[in-house]
Amino acid sequence: MPCEQWRAQLDTYLDGELPAAQMRELDAHLRTCPSCAADALSRVQLKRAVKTVGMRFAATAEFRKRIERMIAAKPRRSWGFSWALAGAFAVLVIAGLITFYQQRQSLHQQQLYSEIADLHVSNLASSNPVDVVSTDRHTVKPWFQGKIPFTFNLPDLQNSDFTLLGGRVTYLRQIPGAHLIYQIRKHQISVFIFPEDLVDLRSTPSAAKERSFNLHSFTQDGLRYIVFGDVARDDIDKLSALLKAASHSS
Repeated sequence: MPCEQWRAQLDTYLDGELPAAQMRELDAHLRTCPSCAADALSRVQLKRAVKTVGMRFAATAEFRKRIERMIAAKPRRSWGFSWALAGAFAVLVIAGLITFYQQRQSLHQQQLYSEIADLHVSNLASSNPVDVVSTDRHTVKPWFQGKIPFTFNLPDLQNSDFTLLGGRVTYLRQIPGAHLIYQIRKHQISVFIFPEDLVDLRSTPSAAKERSFNLHSFTQDGLRYIVFGDVARDDIDKLSALLKAASHSS
């Protein structure tokens, strides 16, 4: 298929809306075509920039002032009616604040997971997906020392279908963390590790689905792990279990 036809599918691919078979075909093409990979990376960065700008809304004090002016403009009536009106207004305000807070939290969580998806897709499209290339966990783990503000253990992959390809330092909301790349049956899985107290994903279910990807998020020893990839749920859960066991063995 000519590159023009692949590129016509890039936006649908990045939105996770392609059928699974086409996703795999385009994944394979991006790994062998630097031109299309660069185009995909550019589109990911543009999407992320647009999303960030679009979410910079913050309510101002003008809303409160408008409400106060509306109340002041109402004619005074009996005390009983005024208290009833004030009580009803207070209930509406509290309900509105709760709804606003819940929507804001949901938006915050969805934005974080979208950024995780962008990091994963950007890595797939990169010509240099890892900074330390090794299948040896005893080589990859020491490489991160001094580059991120925490340490972690990696699992022994003997007798498993997973292969460690390497890792790199990544950033989420300007927070440094580890991005590990695993492979299973020619598919790549990203494992992101960040300090738990700096990445607030506690209100998100530990297992969720984002676009066409499967993911599993859990905390262990003060760290937040996010296992992410376009593989079967069973593969995500198996790798998560290996990571949890490695942490317990420390």
